[in-house]
Amino acid sequence: MQLRQTFLISTLFFLLAVALFVPNFTVRAITGSIVLLSLAAWLVWTYSQHRTKNDLTSSDADQTDTADNFSVASLLEATMGGMREGLLVVDSDMRVIASNRVAHKLFNPSFVKLESQRLTELTRNPAIYSAFLDGLQGMERSGVRVETHGPERSVFDLRVIPLGSSNGHGTKGALGVFFDITRTQRLELVRQEFLSNVSHELRTPLTAILAFVETLENGALEDKESSQRFLAIIRKNASRMHGLIDDILELTSIEGGNVQLRTAPVELNPLANDVISSLTAKAASHGVKLINEIPADVIVRADARRLEQMLLNLLDNGIKFGREGGTVKISYRSDARHEITVEDNGDGIPAQHLERLFERFYRVDRARSRDMGGTGLGLAIVKHLALLHSGEITVNSEIGKGTAFTLHLPKTT
Repeated sequence: MQLRQTFLISTLFFLLAVALFVPNFTVRAITGSIVLLSLAAWLVWTYSQHRTKNDLTSSDADQTDTADNFSVASLLEATMGGMREGLLVVDSDMRVIASNRVAHKLFNPSFVKLESQRLTELTRNPAIYSAFLDGLQGMERSGVRVETHGPERSVFDLRVIPLGSSNGHGTKGALGVFFDITRTQRLELVRQEFLSNVSHELRTPLTAILAFVETLENGALEDKESSQRFLAIIRKNASRMHGLIDDILELTSIEGGNVQLRTAPVELNPLANDVISSLTAKAASHGVKLINEIPADVIVRADARRLEQMLLNLLDNGIKFGREGGTVKISYRSDARHEITVEDNGDGIPAQHLERLFERFYRVDRARSRDMGGTGLGLAIVKHLALLHSGEITVNSEIGKGTAFTLHLPKTT
């Protein structure tokens, strides 16, 4: 018997380690189910052993019972308390006989404990009640979606397992496991939104390319002036698609953790001059003057290529959305962190848009952004690159006076 218990305990701890620490949600869900099924069997076994030992009258048996119960109870309490999933066990009267802290938080934190409470006192959710009722009738339920609408919306996948009686006849209770799939659901929504945005962004230039190719095929090639204009439009839209795909791949790589920074001391003023030089022609076509106000002796520790990429995106935005004939300047301020600011004197951005500026594909003025050739991913790339440097990007804007983006970098990274 001792060997059997040792084997069971060792197996349970191994499965628990997988369930708690493996990052993959599917693997954790499967191993979590196995652990909880083992726990359910163990609970029933312990209960039946306890009932059997209570029938013994000798003092030696009572002492053994006490020691065994203490060991089993301590292990069960530690196991259930360390689980990420909510665990709730009810008896045939729908009263809670066991739970863990996750379930307590899920149902009613105002209760000192959930034990002895009826399920109807804990929740009015018909999906939960129906699943446990089916469990008491001997039917296993899985894939029950449960949503909570407290301060933070949470989504759970509920699985209910019937618990047989000690004599093997009938159902004595039901065990429910609440798998938190909130993060998975959010990631799925982000994925769907991302695919929708990509499809929308690609459709417009692709439609234009196909339309003008068809026009050229139908005889416009004979008109040299028109054909050159159509080809220029095709090239512009193809370049837009190419830029969008490049930005998508870049952002995906950064978010996936596939970008490794190579930090070193970087002279900021020459780097800013290089960025300004690469944008001089574009700035001239918009009548915008680029100004570098960074002192010559400023040195920051960063990945030079990624820092140049961030400044290029910010200055490019200033040119595209600044005022024609205006200025875009880059400046530096030393505080608790390095603060690099790119500021334009354009029309400014309404306050309601500021919080969402760094979201993928978010645009204040979609029509103008597309006309300017923007992909809607530049600021998202800047945000993630700043985070990789243990920094951040902030924005301040005033209508009619302009917008300032500030890159905050730590003084040691």
